[in-house]
Order: sequence, then C-alpha cells, then structure tokens
Amino acid sequence: QVQLAESGGGLVQAGGSLRLSCAASGSISSSNPMAWYRQSPGKQRELVAVTAGGTSNYATSVKGRFTISRDNAKNMVYLQMNSLKPEDTAVYYCNLDHFGANYWGQGTQVTVSS
Repeated sequence: QVQLAESGGGLVQAGGSLRLSCAASGSISSSNPMAWYRQSPGKQRELVAVTAGGTSNYATSVKGRFTISRDNAKNMVYLQMNSLKPEDTAVYYCNLDHFGANYWGQGTQVTVSS
C-alpha cells in the first residue's frame, strides 16, 4: 500500500521561500515519476513540477523559482519554492505514478501574502 504525506506548508510574505516535503511509504521505485500539483479555490488542479528518471519539468509559471528534488534512498520528494508570489497561494499535493496507478497526499496549504 502506497501512502504519501506532505509537510512544510504555511504562511509566507511575497518574495519569501518555503520548502515542501513529501514522504512516500510502500514499495517505491526510483523510476516512478513523482510530482507536485496545486489547486486554488475555483481552479483546476495543475501540475507544478515533475521528476522522473533524473529529469525534471516545471510549469511555466514557476520555472526559475521552484526546484523539485528527490531522495530515492529516503523515498522523499521536495519542492523548494523561492520568490513566492500571492498567485502561488494554493493547496499543494504530492503525486506518485506507481506503475500506472496514481497516488495523492492529503495536501498542504501554502498562503503567500502581498
């Protein structure tokens, strides 16, 4: 059984930084893509960043500000968020593609004040 648990959200002023963490439990392979999504009120959930096979991709809106990283030995994935903007306010979700089956964490709230 795969489970994901996010942590690290909170309230930060515009221009500040936060680091989100996601702990994955279960039989995880380093080849399983892991990603961060976010969802704001009234909007669809959107992909923020994904890492797989040593490569990473980012949404245009966060490129250059956010960095996704992964520690396969610890089954952890991180999202370092710098130069935060009010429009980054959302619930951030960790996602794992486990051999075709999608798993989600419970989400962590990130609020950026102007």
